[in-house]
Amino acid sequence: MLIHGIGHHWRAWEPVIGPLSRHHDVIALDLPGFGRSPASEANRGMPTAVAALGEFFAELGLDRPHVAGNSLGGAIALELAAAGLARSVTALSPAGFATPAQVRRALAVLRSLRFGAFAPTPVLRVFYRTGFGKRFSFGALVTRPGVLSAERALADTLALRDGKAFAEVARHGATYAFAGDPCAVPVTIAWGSRDRILEPVQASRARDVLPVARHVTLDGCGHVPMSDDPRTVARIILETTAAVPLRSGSASGRLDPTASG
Repeated sequence: MLIHGIGHHWRAWEPVIGPLSRHHDVIALDLPGFGRSPASEANRGMPTAVAALGEFFAELGLDRPHVAGNSLGGAIALELAAAGLARSVTALSPAGFATPAQVRRALAVLRSLRFGAFAPTPVLRVFYRTGFGKRFSFGALVTRPGVLSAERALADTLALRDGKAFAEVARHGATYAFAGDPCAVPVTIAWGSRDRILEPVQASRARDVLPVARHVTLDGCGHVPMSDDPRTVARIILETTAAVPLRSGSASGRLDPTASG
């Protein structure tokens, strides 16, 4: 189960779905209020988000899936493990380990990116045909914006712009800190060495809070490492799941607590 960050959508995981699907069934979902999923009560803080995902797992007949998450999704993945709902966790630059000042800075950057996303869609479409356009809009998120296609850059920008739950999730996230205990299952925390949203110094706090977890530095990666180094990210996820071969396949999904994805 792959969980994206605030303002993103399931396509954040596209670069790693192929390698992962050779070993596991893969579901990359849209969190409530993002991508194709409608906003819901699940946006009212971490406990409701975890409960909604637990219901989603039950609807799909999933018994404690392996979970990987990025940013907000990383925090949700850790909370799912703490609630006994995950078999293993790979958290990439997870939220929940920042100081209040660091959280304010991260949200300020994300809000500024979202403000720019409200440019007219035809303008954005032309803008992303240029290397400068992709560097300008995505340089704070990834270290290799040039690898994004113009279509993918536009889709990610529209997901950020149209994410109906952005404001509410950001409001709850401003005071969130991880305080659970997921150490009964394998946990890997991986941090991009060039993360400009949740800066790498926060990895030290994660080591203090989760000393039993495996901690990995993703050299040269930014906040969304799946785009910067998909091969390494896929390998780390598979190492965490112990690379147990399951039925091959992949799927994208939406999370609507009132209906299966």
